[in-house]
Amino acid sequence: MSWRSNIISDPSVIRNIAKNAKKIAVLGIKTEKQANQPAFFVAKTLQDAGKEIVPVPTLYPDVTEILGKKVVRTVKEAGNDIDVVDVFRKPSDVLTHVDDIISAKPKCVWLQSGITCPEAEEAFAKANILVVADKCLKVEFLESQNAKL
Repeated sequence: MSWRSNIISDPSVIRNIAKNAKKIAVLGIKTEKQANQPAFFVAKTLQDAGKEIVPVPTLYPDVTEILGKKVVRTVKEAGNDIDVVDVFRKPSDVLTHVDDIISAKPKCVWLQSGITCPEAEEAFAKANILVVADKCLKVEFLESQNAKL
């Protein structure tokens, strides 16, 4: 099987990933002070829906807790049982996180709306990690909930 099969574009598969993810590491999460920004409220919505959120901020060095959860500084620190790494980083910054993300062995890397990085996506896919790019995890999760009504 080619690594390209790990690049996910099928809407039903994307929604299943969003629906079934239990533990989500949010790379680039913002703090409560930025509650109106997607890098915070997407994680908050998912947490409110029962998902376990692991905050991995790339800024805010003095912050020790976000959403009531202890902050970790690398995806690897979030543990090896991550279902999805939800990435809120500029496309030009994604490559700086590839080794850290691959070392954590998540099931899926999810690049939020507006984020694509073909070189990183290929590296994740070749490491046998599913990749969703340029999609909002919150939107896809909510769509997966509506689909079962």
